[in-house]
Parts: sequence; C-alpha cells; structure tokens
Amino acid sequence: MPSVTAETAAPEGAELLGPDRLGRDRLLALHEQMVLIRQFEAKVDVLYRQGRVRGPAHLGLGQEAVAVGAASVLRPGDRSIGTYRGHAHALARGAPPEPVLRELLGRAGGICAGKGGSMHITDVDHGYYGSYAIIGAHLPIATGMAWASQVRGDGRVTVCFFGDGTTNIGAFHEALNLAAVWSLPVVFVCENNHYMEYTSIADVIAVKRPAADRAAAYGLAPMVVDGNDVHAVREVLDAAVRRARAGEGPSLVEADTYRLCGHSAADPATYRSSEEVEQWRARDPLLRHAEVLASAGVPAAEVDALTARVKAEMDRIAVEALAAPAPEPATAWTDMWSDGSSTWRN
Repeated sequence: MPSVTAETAAPEGAELLGPDRLGRDRLLALHEQMVLIRQFEAKVDVLYRQGRVRGPAHLGLGQEAVAVGAASVLRPGDRSIGTYRGHAHALARGAPPEPVLRELLGRAGGICAGKGGSMHITDVDHGYYGSYAIIGAHLPIATGMAWASQVRGDGRVTVCFFGDGTTNIGAFHEALNLAAVWSLPVVFVCENNHYMEYTSIADVIAVKRPAADRAAAYGLAPMVVDGNDVHAVREVLDAAVRRARAGEGPSLVEADTYRLCGHSAADPATYRSSEEVEQWRARDPLLRHAEVLASAGVPAAEVDALTARVKAEMDRIAVEALAAPAPEPATAWTDMWSDGSSTWRN
C-alpha cells in the first residue's frame, strides 16, 4: 500500500483504497486507463510533429496517475474541470478517444465539433466541464459549480485541476477563499509538475510547496500526495471527495508529479537537465503500477499484451480520424450559445 506520511495525511475516517483492497480486474482496469492516456498523448505528439494537429497541444505524459486516480473515486454525476493540459482528465472521466483526437485534428466528429482544439476539450456527458486556456480562469468556475450543487442539494462534488503556476494567480486565492467561507463541495488539485511553462516553480514562490503551504491561509489542511502513484492519489482524493460530499467543505491537494515532455509539443524542454528527467522517468506511474500488478500475480506478458492492444486501437483511431472530413463551414455559426445559435440574447 502506498505510504501516507504526515504530509500526505488524508482526513480522519477516510477509507483506504490501496491495491490490496482491489481485485485483479480492477487493478488491470486502472492500468489500462493509464496506458490509454499514455498512448493517446504519444500519438498526439507524433501527429503534432507531422503538422496534423491544429493549434498548440499540451501533453500530460507522466501525469496519468493523477487523472486516473482522481476519476476513479468520482460518481457519474460529479464534475471535473481542468486546464489546457486536459486530455488525460477528459479521457479518465470516460470521454471516447476518437472524438477527442478528431477535435485536435480539427475534423468533423470532434468532441467540440472540431472548433475547440486541444485546449478546450469538453465532455459534459461524462462529467468533464472543460479545459481552460487562461491560467486560473476556471477556479472561480469550479467554485460556482460547487455553489450550485450546494444550493440544489444534489450531492455532487466538483474536482478542479490546475498547475503549480496557477497558485500565483489571484483567481486561485479568490476561489479558495470563497469555497472555504461557504464550505463548498469542491476539491482543488494542484498538479505540481515543478515547471510553470519554462520556469521552475521553485524560482518564483516564497514557500516550498506552491499549494499545500498556502492551504492554512484558508483554514485548510496541507495535503501532499505522490502524484505518480495512482493508489496514493485514490486514497487522498477519496477522502477529500467524501469530505466534500458530506458537507464538510473544500480540500486543497498538491499532487507531486512531473511532465516527461516539454510544456507543449513544440517545446524541447532544454531548460531541464537530463539527470533530472531520468530521475523522474524512474518514477514513471506506468512502470510503478506494473510493479503493483506483478505483486498481485499478473504476469508481465499479460501487461505487455494489454499495452500492445491499446496501442493498436489508438493506431486504428488515428487512421480513421485522419480520414474524417473537415467540419462543414456553416457549422462555425452553431453551438455558440445555449440555444445552439450564434446570436447573443439578453
């Protein structure tokens, strides 16, 4: 079971959800989700370099455990919301990979009709309420969604993902403060991958932990979790989600992780040392979970076969997505407002 230190302590009464509590099939399902996200991101990387992806693409290679661990403890009606690095969170909530890929390629059948691109993936049907390109802009939105749940008494929890750089944005502090004052059912998850674009987060904050060390200012407990351990993420997020659903207010979780690629697919990330990258590659969430599977008696050959199957499926999806036509020009004027039109109505 993943270690839970004083720094990573979950709220009292939290149910532990370590690998020893899960059956073989559930462990494999978690692994398959992470492999799906890894293969999806790897395919996007290739397509971007071929000039086929429309607009920028920010990949989450190496951060799969945060998305999968968090999604695994949410109910169908719960809401997730994230940043422009949001492919993983949409897929983890159940968004089908082909429409997501078509969206990145600007093709008909895209999950946002081919008009949103990589930075605006949204799938409300699966509880993913959008990726947002403006740093910190979605935190007040998450607070608003949690407020709506509180007013309606619908029992839903909102989980909001953001990067370490967001903690220096005013919206971060405003959203947390209001959520704490009103005791809203929202869990804020900082994906601390140690770099805000091309700058080390350590160079621009006055504390060691960008999120956790600021939690006390809002009456919240500092919570840090190993973001490369899917079971550690599950334990801490489950506790935070239960707390929110019980009406006990928000939580702020800092997931310590690392992006194995650059800030975007166009970034060679030469500002990082090869030694640093290799140290984090050794903590790759897929490699670590393969060890969990081995301890559970799953043969390595079965894990390899799973990976090969998912990769083959992603190759098929890419071929079909590339063969899809561009959206009809007339559709540019649809789905602009809630009534489906492009006309502003007061």
